[in-house]
Amino acid sequence: MYNAAGQLNKDQLIQRFAPLVKRIACHLMARLPASVQVDDLVQNGMLGLLDASNRFEAGMGAQFETYAAQRVRGAMLDGLRENDWLPRSLRRDFRRIEVAIARLEQENGRPPSERELADCLGMALGDYQKMLQDARGHQLVYLEDLVAESGEDFLEHHLIDGDADPAKLLQDQHLRQSLVEAIEALPERERLLMALYYEQDLNLREVGAVMGVTESRACQLHSQAVIRLRARLFGGGERKATKAEVHG
Repeated sequence: MYNAAGQLNKDQLIQRFAPLVKRIACHLMARLPASVQVDDLVQNGMLGLLDASNRFEAGMGAQFETYAAQRVRGAMLDGLRENDWLPRSLRRDFRRIEVAIARLEQENGRPPSERELADCLGMALGDYQKMLQDARGHQLVYLEDLVAESGEDFLEHHLIDGDADPAKLLQDQHLRQSLVEAIEALPERERLLMALYYEQDLNLREVGAVMGVTESRACQLHSQAVIRLRARLFGGGERKATKAEVHG
């Protein structure tokens, strides 16, 4: 894929790795709400691939495919962030659940049940489960959660950088360890779901089949598990929540 001058042939690179963009887009779609269009992901991903072809140098110590995959995924995530596909009203609802989880865990010393959370939020169990269903694609980590004090974007931590700051790598390691501990504290059923979904890479329909529930129920349990993890990782349990905060 080099021309007569020994330079990378960008046109051939784009043609060869276009299927990589589609694969990454399809993988992301499994974790995003139905409102997100795969074509939008592919379009942003192709921009990332083009950027990778312009930036890549053979002496960088990485294969082009590895470098391109990072750029493509980053471009897709940037596009999602700019479009802000999750309505603010839903984001507020999820924050209320996070606060309710923190409050009930402090009071009872254990993860609260769905019924307890619904009661705490002042809604019927069915309405609470509908809220969880609407939360499909609710992310464990939003980019604004991980912006450093300097304002550096989280995605930059994952791009090839020969001058990477070890302190930032330690921060990522601390986050991973905190995540492991938070997953271990999940109720057994939700812990199993997370293992099937993220470790075994099953989709929610397959997870539901293994667990003996419907795909929509697996979606609800996944959303609840993610919100529990966020409550532990991003300060939901650092202080005692008030009833006013829980009820918005």
